[in-house]
Amino acid sequence: MRRAMLVASTAATAVVLSAGSGVGSGIGAGIGAGSGVDAAPGAVEADVAHHGDVSLWGGRLAVRLHTGNHGPSDLAGATARLGFSVPVVPARKLPDACLWGGNQVIYCQSGALRADGRDSEFLLDLRAVGDPAEVSVDIATVWNGGADDHNPDNDKHHVLVPATGDLYVY
Repeated sequence: MRRAMLVASTAATAVVLSAGSGVGSGIGAGIGAGSGVDAAPGAVEADVAHHGDVSLWGGRLAVRLHTGNHGPSDLAGATARLGFSVPVVPARKLPDACLWGGNQVIYCQSGALRADGRDSEFLLDLRAVGDPAEVSVDIATVWNGGADDHNPDNDKHHVLVPATGDLYVY
């Protein structure tokens, strides 16, 4: 049963990572993109950025994720990985463009991203296993269609979220 769930999770992740029809789409294409790895010569240049907020109270975790592109080129889309320091109850309904990558990971695929625009927003209403005093969330781009991103720092965030109910902005 565990092996079957791992295979299903891996297959679903591959679908999200390969979604889109832009340069470099395909399983595993652009995995290093957005992390400072150079794209192929002549590749599209873009600047994917993630911003939003996270709140934790009584084991409930609310995440708002905005994905945008500061240009200079439009993109077919991008995939963000959200990693949580504690297990999250996977029975919760995710937005259609998001999927579970395990009990501590969620992947969200944006639609097309215009240059200089904020084009995608995801609202995640989650529940942590138990009632943790704090959760850390790591957000990063794992696919951007193979675009060359000269400013990868704005698409990687580490957010420490105490269980105060306050919004912690990234």
